[in-house]
Amino acid sequence: MSRTTPRRPCDVEALFPALAAHRRTATRLHPRHGTPTAQESSVAGPLLWPADEPWPVCTAGHPKGTGHLLADVRLRRRIEEDASGRELSEDERRLLDGMAVGNHFPELRDDAPLPMLAVAQLLAADVPDLDGQEGHDLLQVFWCPFEVHGPDRTIDVMLIWRRSADVSAVPVLSPQPEPPVVGRTECVPNMCVVHPEQVVEHEYLGLLEEKLQEEISAWEEGLLDDEGDIDNGDMDNSSSPVGYATYEEYEAAMAAARAEQPEEIDYQSDLSIAPGWKVGGYASWHLTDPAPVNCPLCGAAMPPLLTVDTWECDGASRSWLPVEDRDADNPLHAIAPVGVHLGRGLMRVHTCPTDPSHPHRLSFQ
Repeated sequence: MSRTTPRRPCDVEALFPALAAHRRTATRLHPRHGTPTAQESSVAGPLLWPADEPWPVCTAGHPKGTGHLLADVRLRRRIEEDASGRELSEDERRLLDGMAVGNHFPELRDDAPLPMLAVAQLLAADVPDLDGQEGHDLLQVFWCPFEVHGPDRTIDVMLIWRRSADVSAVPVLSPQPEPPVVGRTECVPNMCVVHPEQVVEHEYLGLLEEKLQEEISAWEEGLLDDEGDIDNGDMDNSSSPVGYATYEEYEAAMAAARAEQPEEIDYQSDLSIAPGWKVGGYASWHLTDPAPVNCPLCGAAMPPLLTVDTWECDGASRSWLPVEDRDADNPLHAIAPVGVHLGRGLMRVHTCPTDPSHPHRLSFQ
């Protein structure tokens, strides 16, 4: 099933013609649980990886045997999904309680090679905003599931660009390696098919010229004066998630319900930058002041290539929830399908527009 972003509440460029100079397309990936093949674009699916090519490994020094068993992470998610909308049984609780963090592989040295997790495979034929090394139309994304790399002690991301024609006809590696243990469960993506959709975005408010910022702010204040405060009912996010297996499931149900409620129009939430996993587009700086992300080799400003987001939409951006997901049987599959939470919920991978082979950079929100 395709995914369709609802039309924006108004034509923002008609209201503010100067925004035409601050528009950019992005491809929302709309990942949803599924079983993709190695020939398809996917999140955490099998890759077009040649059988005779070594799999990427992490050799950085960190405690590689301590954390969560990858098999336990996936089993826990299956149990919680099966228990959606009901209380966990005693047997289920007992099983989950046995999945402890521990030193599972004491024989693994800190610098031992650890297979990296396959995070995404994206084909330019599916993702029109995928812009990489010249002549390369396939991007494969990996990361180490331990957030302890480098001076910032953050996650280590690897990008591999290919020509799909070079690998589509060769034997594919099977089975594909995985790390037996992960540092945090939130570093493990669920396997998802993707439903790419190109949308138009506009620059983050705080990066627009001051006069345009003032015009947009005045317009928003005028809307509030006209409409008054919106009653959001009894959606108390601090409430206990009674009747839900996890708090994430509760949050997803609340976000889906709020998506149906009328609300005031807000530039940053409704008219500017799409939430969720996407390729291209603009960077949102909603939790921090805008920060320059420049190429460490040539100094060029680096736009986001890939955005990894916990939420497909949230309470502030609920107007972006696809039409097809408004009545989803399992709201968590639509609102937080991938199951990752990096930084404070959002991570971006930036690449150099002058030379995509230059080192990429990460930014977090």
